[in-house]
Amino acid sequence: MLVTEVNEALPGGSSLLRNEPVQARSSARLTGLLDAAAAIIDEIGFERLTTAMVADRAGASIGTVYRYFPDRIAVVEALAARCIQRLIERIDSAVAAGELADWHDAIAIAIDVDVSMYRSEPGFRAIRFSDVENTDKVPTGTIDRDDDRRSLAVAFTSLLVGRFGLVSTAEFEFALEVAVEMGTALVARAFSRDPAGDSRFISECHRVVKGYLAEVVVSRA
Repeated sequence: MLVTEVNEALPGGSSLLRNEPVQARSSARLTGLLDAAAAIIDEIGFERLTTAMVADRAGASIGTVYRYFPDRIAVVEALAARCIQRLIERIDSAVAAGELADWHDAIAIAIDVDVSMYRSEPGFRAIRFSDVENTDKVPTGTIDRDDDRRSLAVAFTSLLVGRFGLVSTAEFEFALEVAVEMGTALVARAFSRDPAGDSRFISECHRVVKGYLAEVVVSRA
């Protein structure tokens, strides 16, 4: 069972985290390790990340890293989990705080938050929905972005149903999953060569996702 402090540092927990006795410093220690990993990944990519690098950057012992993570892959997995959780939380907060006319505004906010995370969240660009299937340094399927996209679709389905009273059905949920696939691919493409994000792909993301959902989701809701 993960302790409360660990869950606060990594919302939602992670099956890859080792058990840790309850300590007041647990959350800060784990957060520091993930922050260190994010900084290193931004500099050299996740393929070259090592647990020794994480320990050195965080000012911790290698034993501290292994207290939480069995290997470097688990570190990357945990960082990816933190990124997706932060994305979901920020979308939820932005939608809750906004004066929205309809679901179109919620879609626009979600895309804008995703773009903002690419620009500002350490480690996000390198591992967020990245394709690691072709690297020989990380085992195929280890970093499963499919699960991240599914989590985002489920969270956004709940948000739209709760905020706009749309009817949740299997078809509705599948449509949101398709929209997430399209949207995340276009935003990722926007940042593949342009550190600031190619505005053309971002604009097309808004158009394509809203257009698809207008035809598919609303007609079923």
